[in-house]
Amino acid sequence: MNEEECCILALKLTPGIGDILAKQLISYCGSASAIYREKKGTLLRIPNVGNKTVVSLNSGEYLKKAEEFLVLCEKQKISIVPYFHKDYPERLKLVNDSPLLIYTKGRAKFNGRKLVGIVGTRNATEYGRQMTKKIVEELVGHEAVIVSGLAYGIDIVAHRAALKAGLPTVAVLAGGLDKIYPSVHKKTAEEMLEQGAWISEYLPGTKPEAHHFPTRNRIIAGMTETLIVVEAANKGGALITANIAYSYNREVFAVPGTLEHKYSEGCNALIRAQKANIYTGVKDLNYLLGWEVGEQKLSKKNFDMSAYDQPVQKIMELLTEFEVGLHLDELSWKAQISVNEVVGHLLTLEFDGLIKSLPGKRYVKL
Repeated sequence: MNEEECCILALKLTPGIGDILAKQLISYCGSASAIYREKKGTLLRIPNVGNKTVVSLNSGEYLKKAEEFLVLCEKQKISIVPYFHKDYPERLKLVNDSPLLIYTKGRAKFNGRKLVGIVGTRNATEYGRQMTKKIVEELVGHEAVIVSGLAYGIDIVAHRAALKAGLPTVAVLAGGLDKIYPSVHKKTAEEMLEQGAWISEYLPGTKPEAHHFPTRNRIIAGMTETLIVVEAANKGGALITANIAYSYNREVFAVPGTLEHKYSEGCNALIRAQKANIYTGVKDLNYLLGWEVGEQKLSKKNFDMSAYDQPVQKIMELLTEFEVGLHLDELSWKAQISVNEVVGHLLTLEFDGLIKSLPGKRYVKL
């Protein structure tokens, strides 16, 4: 049994310790396991840590519960992925309210480019269903990963269209991975495991309660490169997801609909408020995201990086580590190189065909 996994899960189980405080404890102590070896006086000097929290940490009760949950997860073939693990979605990690850990099951990877969230109303019209299928079909050439919430309506149409098209598809659940909801979608969910995955921030056994759905939506928004809203009323989960994605600086798209229809009101409102780009076809993604068909099939060229200066090598190391790409400011901060100097190095690497610039001052390794 992995000690670090057990300790981080124990933090998640401990009352009074939320995701932000848990990350703070890990940052101060160096690891989750180090927290449980730290002296009481040292823990009390950490901001927002009080005596009640320290007593809970030292009781051993939640470590024991964590061990039991780890055994359960292993039996159910559920993986526990902490926020510092290489398989944790990199885009999600960059947002302030990202979960301390996620539970996953399946085969899909979450750190490639072209993760596309598709959401919409549970009361999908025939127009909405046909548009969803068309969007997914147009994404086949991009080998996109389709992410949605397994809900009635647009969500399940997107998942099924992805399966039919041979694309990986990921379901983000609002309960434990042993509680597929709605149950009528269980067969589709099981089919998804062959070429996709399930994700949840909730422990096995957790029921998909109403207040879990808005928090679930932030994972869809946070882990994807772009979000497409197909149909939405003036209120509902799809609009919540769109607004969260907008706040995360994701490119949001909305499919326009007829002015008289209830389930076009949300999409039209997003476009009117300039929180979403109008979606008329995959060409809109190509233009605004800098996508090219088949670029994921390009062979990786092996260049001798020793011919480059150390700062350039550092930039390439970072872009190799973060497959989803990095913003210019992030590259400067992580490489500890001035922005002006980074710009010059990036230009050299782009001329040499090693990297590609994306809209919004983001760069990705080819």
